[in-house]
Amino acid sequence: MCRDCGCETGNRRVFGDAADHADGHGHHHHHHHDHDHDHDHEHEHDAPRVVHVHLPAGAEVHLHIGSGPPRVVRDAADSGPARAARRVALEQDVLAENDRIAAANRELLARHGAVALNLISSPGSGKTTLLERTLERLAGEIDLGVIVGDQQTDNDARRLAGRGAPVEQIETRSACHLDARRVAAPLQRMLDAGARLILVENVGNLVCPAAFDLGERFKVALLSVVEGEDKPLKYPVLFHDAPVVVITKLDLAARAGWDREACHRAIRAVNPDARILELAARDGTGLDAWCDLLRETAAGVSRTDPRRAAAEEA
Repeated sequence: MCRDCGCETGNRRVFGDAADHADGHGHHHHHHHDHDHDHDHEHEHDAPRVVHVHLPAGAEVHLHIGSGPPRVVRDAADSGPARAARRVALEQDVLAENDRIAAANRELLARHGAVALNLISSPGSGKTTLLERTLERLAGEIDLGVIVGDQQTDNDARRLAGRGAPVEQIETRSACHLDARRVAAPLQRMLDAGARLILVENVGNLVCPAAFDLGERFKVALLSVVEGEDKPLKYPVLFHDAPVVVITKLDLAARAGWDREACHRAIRAVNPDARILELAARDGTGLDAWCDLLRETAAGVSRTDPRRAAAEEA
């Protein structure tokens, strides 16, 4: 699946080969379906790049990426030791179109004096609960907007609706991530509604969303204490690429047997300069620091990189 959607190539940008791997509702809540993803397992995005990859033993695979049907050309592998390994030759960057749209999204945000953050985590890490508390605290202070991505249902958008900010739900159907094309129109509507700090809750997934630039200022990786301390080591691309890591569900740390030092070591191993926040959205622990980060970002204090704030705190 990852070879089909392009995230394998995107993740290799960070770690090289080691990274193998609309209709509307009221109250500013729009609900969008992507009907172009109804198939068994491959990803076929609207952009004219369709990639289907198969890796038979002892063969080279060349990808032909274009607007027509996918073509895979298998060359007989040389039996010599230099040709023993299988190779995949990409004729074009499968993320080029996404990057182009992401750059346009970023320019659009800049013209409006706005920024977006891309929140990425496993399912159930507490993203939506954190957004609920964020809207409760900051909706009257900062012009916020929220875009929520899920494969199906608008449950999260309904939870967030009516809290003082426009909310849009994007259903990706079989796709495992948001991409720049999907968020482009919702971003425009958020800006038209006056939002200047847009929080994007990506589909719950630690792999594919990390590879797709949406036009955000920066990524925020969330990790709950019940997931284990070694997640950053298992999924290094996201935690390397996210200058901010939020550890959630801190109120469950004791019961989960969470090892704070081990978790911080794992984060620092892949991202020594990450700004690490710890919080419990349900009881409010640590929310002040999170809200301060959002205030800084909205005000442009963290315009270059939130790692700077982490260095200042050290």
